[in-house]
Amino acid sequence: MPLRPPEFLQSALAPPAAILGGGISGAGVQGLLTAIGAEGVIYDAQAAKGGDFTAAAARRHALVIFSPGFPPEHPWLQRARAAGALCFGELDFASLFWRGRLVAVTGTNGKTTLTEFLTHALGAIGRNAQATGNIGHPFSRLVVEKRGGARDMTAVCEVSSFQAETLQHLRAHATLWTNFAEDHLERHPGLESYFGAKWQLVARTDAGAVFAGSSVCRQAAKFERSTHGVHQVETEGRPADPRLARTLFATYPQRENFLLAAAWWRESGFDEAALYAAAQSFKPGPHRLARVAVREGVTYWNDSKATNFHAVEAALASFEAPVVLIAGGKSKGGDLAGFVHRIASRLKHAVLIGETSAELAFHCSMFRVAHTRCADFPEAVRRATELAQAGDHVLLSPGFASFDMFRSYEDRGEQFEALVQNLGAPAANFR
Repeated sequence: MPLRPPEFLQSALAPPAAILGGGISGAGVQGLLTAIGAEGVIYDAQAAKGGDFTAAAARRHALVIFSPGFPPEHPWLQRARAAGALCFGELDFASLFWRGRLVAVTGTNGKTTLTEFLTHALGAIGRNAQATGNIGHPFSRLVVEKRGGARDMTAVCEVSSFQAETLQHLRAHATLWTNFAEDHLERHPGLESYFGAKWQLVARTDAGAVFAGSSVCRQAAKFERSTHGVHQVETEGRPADPRLARTLFATYPQRENFLLAAAWWRESGFDEAALYAAAQSFKPGPHRLARVAVREGVTYWNDSKATNFHAVEAALASFEAPVVLIAGGKSKGGDLAGFVHRIASRLKHAVLIGETSAELAFHCSMFRVAHTRCADFPEAVRRATELAQAGDHVLLSPGFASFDMFRSYEDRGEQFEALVQNLGAPAANFR
């Protein structure tokens, strides 16, 4: 079946649409526009082509589609609105063309793993499910690949706060919200704003189909948000489940993901035994507390996907003894003093990198945490190796964004693994 725009969009698509952001979201939008027989012009301040979205440029477009990197108050979006253009986030725009079901997954941590696990579990029982969204596979790209999706197809869509805050048209058949903790305060002016951005999904989900973890429900009460009709799932402090032994979900923090999945699974009428079987065969994606190597009795762990405080604390809780932690990166705001205070007793030594290293070093001194600042990443891995003794763990769990030193958290994790594998070899340039 061909992809057709809704009637209200047809006149706005007569001139070329403006695409703000030339990354993977922008490429997905460009592909979707082509698929519906429309044209798009990419504007990207970082690209060799595209350039600035000026007021004059804004007047040439009736439709503007923007990547999640553009906050609602961005000057380019202000110009677009002033020129009378319709403005949609990439995820919202793509949803207008999707004919299948949509299960949204959000949370401060765990949402990528939960998205992958639900997709895996649904596939294991013969359901047609595809992972999409913030997981790295834009919804617009999936829409084109599946020609809008069959009615029996489920898009399991990871949704970030950046994507949720501007939603206007997306409707979710269900939403699973894993947890809530401090994050993205470089974008949102406070915790309530961050929570409110994600709450947009609750408002855009079918009645009685929101499943929220314990920390989400506590925060909703604090911010006086009604959870009437929300499935409040007890995800914290639950005893071990022997059926999850030897799976990713045997211990926290991943057990929280399984409990959310199980609540939705039961409500959907699926066989519970099939979900436990899927847990046994599920393999998580890379860069999530993955053991890299054991060298001279020291175990090295890649948790590069830990880009906020909550994720680091969860990783550290997995170890019985203090670890040598490699942390730091591009600031996302938040209470650094509180973060260091909470993890101090779990650290043997903190090896600090990136633009936050100086501030982290200050707080380490305040809380008497042994620490070393390193000028680059190879130095950090070498220094961590020197500090570790047989039986110790060296953990890369940065707690911050990667973009001050790396292309992405994946790039950071891959460089870490390469450096660990080459310990003892002549120094290579990984910058």
